Amino acid sequence: MEGGFLGGQLLISMPGISDPRFERSLILICAHDDEHAMGVAVNRPVEDLTVPDLLEKLEIPSTVRVPPELVRIGGPVERERGFVLHTNDYEGAFSLDVGCGVRLTTTREVLEAMASHNGRPRRSMLALGYAGWGAGQLEHEIRENVWLTCDADEALIFDEDYENKWTRALAKLRIDPKFLSAEGGTA
Repeated sequence: MEGGFLGGQLLISMPGISDPRFERSLILICAHDDEHAMGVAVNRPVEDLTVPDLLEKLEIPSTVRVPPELVRIGGPVERERGFVLHTNDYEGAFSLDVGCGVRLTTTREVLEAMASHNGRPRRSMLALGYAGWGAGQLEHEIRENVWLTCDADEALIFDEDYENKWTRALAKLRIDPKFLSAEGGTA
């Protein structure tokens, strides 16, 4: 956590989170500073919408077989806007270095790279929308036991085992979810 900020870390929602849109969510924090925080959920697929389907709708031709991975719901903000998390072997003109070997790109060029042989990222995931927090809001939620944090890794970000990502993230902290309570407290 560089400078007290959480960029490149994963947020793990706690049981009893008051917003059902974040229940059992795992969110990669892409940007975090004194003014705001922004992240993309990595474990909430959009049923029946694959990356190749979306590329076709956007009229982006593919010169390679694009795996039929499901598009993810990145969060409740700007759900019509696409966000691509990808390995840092790809860098577009407007890519943001998230940390943990991952970048975030929101331009069409990354979609074109994903659909071609040349310059495509080794791993990527496409999400619609993002989660956002105002100044101090995320820190307050963490103090209120709404979120836990853990180090991100490629498997938790990119693999398609959506059902078990939340539990696997907790396991990185050596926490068994059956012992978590929806009630928070302080010592």
